[in-house]
Amino acid sequence: YEYGEDGDRVFIAMELIQGKELKEFIAEEARFDLPGIVHMMDELLDALGFAHSHGVVHRDIKPSNIVVLKDGRIKVTDFGIARLESSTLTQAGNVLGTPSYMSPEQFMAQRVDGRSDLFSTGVLLYELLTGEKPFIGNSFATIMHKVLRETPIPPSELNITLPTVFDAVVAKALAKRPDERFQDARAFAQALDAALAGRPMPVDTS
Repeated sequence: YEYGEDGDRVFIAMELIQGKELKEFIAEEARFDLPGIVHMMDELLDALGFAHSHGVVHRDIKPSNIVVLKDGRIKVTDFGIARLESSTLTQAGNVLGTPSYMSPEQFMAQRVDGRSDLFSTGVLLYELLTGEKPFIGNSFATIMHKVLRETPIPPSELNITLPTVFDAVVAKALAKRPDERFQDARAFAQALDAALAGRPMPVDTS
């Protein structure tokens, strides 16, 4: 909200929010119902769509960077390693992010765009739907291999109450190649809403 200087000190003022990190809900093994999960993802995707439309890529979407407010809305926090698409301050060659939620292009230290955030959102969606992360390992190298080479078990095989239509949505979000994923946050949200309504995934024309 504000930026200023006080002598040789620089400060920023940010919004004060009251809520709980999504990471805490997951640690407590809290289960969200399917409409609640889709609502949360829609809110996250709306926030990311706004950021991406302004050329900002978050690059570290994960449960600890999502705060659930008392009224069910969410806030996306910690843009500490976010990148402006027009900026040259962060060059390709730097591996930044949290391994279990990183996209293949992040592991390969390639330049990323908004589709990398959508991959991370897909990882989070998988975790909320199944209670498990799609890519796990005891080391950075193991997780990287799985993200780059392995296809996760379809969510409906881990959660038998989940309609199988969600498998296709998750698979598209977690595609290894950015060109094969949802091309923007709006398309991802539309696919989720269709799955919740029991309809097949709409064609992504973005």
